[in-house]
Order: sequence, then structure tokens, then C-alpha cells
Amino acid sequence: MKNSHKFAWTWTVKKEYVDEYVKMHLNPWPEVLEEHRKAGIKNYSIFQNGNQFFYCFECDDVNAAFDYIAKSEFCNKWNAITSKMVEGSFDFNREEPIKPLREIFYLE
Repeated sequence: MKNSHKFAWTWTVKKEYVDEYVKMHLNPWPEVLEEHRKAGIKNYSIFQNGNQFFYCFECDDVNAAFDYIAKSEFCNKWNAITSKMVEGSFDFNREEPIKPLREIFYLE
């Protein structure tokens, strides 16, 4: 399989925060969306199954994108809120805050 520029991972949201987490993502801050675009992230989707969330996006240089987001004031504020809601952390200043899933199949 050729090198992919797609990335995916899952998070478990603490049950007491699921409604708040969903509400935040139904009405995301425009500044956070713009920062993700500037970072080079595109075709970003989040899917929900109960309190399990599946994230996928495309990006040509994920390391540069995560570095950009780690330095973003807006993203750091957003991530400080959402990190309290998940089992794990969205803090991009930590080493490997997100563990991407391995892509094993793609139908083009």
C-alpha cells in the first residue's frame, strides 16, 4: 500500500461529559477551525459510537501540523477544555498525545 496521508485515532469520552463534548463539536470555535486549516489538516471528521469517538483527517505533514497546533493559543484553550473530558489528553505539547491507528486497507 502506498504511503497514506490519512490519519485516524479513537478517544473515549468520560460518560459525564459526552453531551458537552458533542455540543462543543457541533458548534466549534471558528478560530480553532481556521488554525487546523492553517496547519494543513483537511477532510477532518469525527464519528460517535456512545462515548467512543473516532477521528480521521488528511494531512501532508502531520508532524508540522501538530507542531503548529501545539503553538496555537486558540487550540490550546480548546484542548485544555476537551482534555478534561477524555481518557487521555489533547495536549499537543505532550509527547505523542494522539496515537494514530495503522491503516491496513484503502479502496481508491
